[in-house]
Amino acid sequence: MKKGTLLNSEVSHLISRLGHTDEITISDAGLPVPDNVQRIDLALCHGVPDFIRTVQTIMTEMKVEAIVLAREFKEVSPEHHELLMNVIDSEEKRTGEAIDISYVSHEEFKQLTQSSKAIVRTGEFTAYANVIFKSGVVF
Repeated sequence: MKKGTLLNSEVSHLISRLGHTDEITISDAGLPVPDNVQRIDLALCHGVPDFIRTVQTIMTEMKVEAIVLAREFKEVSPEHHELLMNVIDSEEKRTGEAIDISYVSHEEFKQLTQSSKAIVRTGEFTAYANVIFKSGVVF
């Protein structure tokens, strides 16, 4: 049995296949998944698993060099946006490396997800709780 934090075999496999600058999206329950992008559906019911815990868990296994967020997330769901920023800040402090953060419109965000290797769908019901992670390198 896997000893690490991340137990989901599909997500673990996804992360193990990432190269530098590859992208994955972690989404709320409502983000549309393009037909050409793998869907890894973790959603069980309203709020399970939640967005923040999913982000934290994935970041234990994935080197993230940049993130993309919809501007609407910061405006419409400021409490969840702040929780995400706290997670990012903690990761930056832990690694000593900055993570680039950029904002786009929600419509542009949905277009950008077409380049993701996969979209990991959570049970989150918070509006615009979506993030694109760009993979870094560990050396």
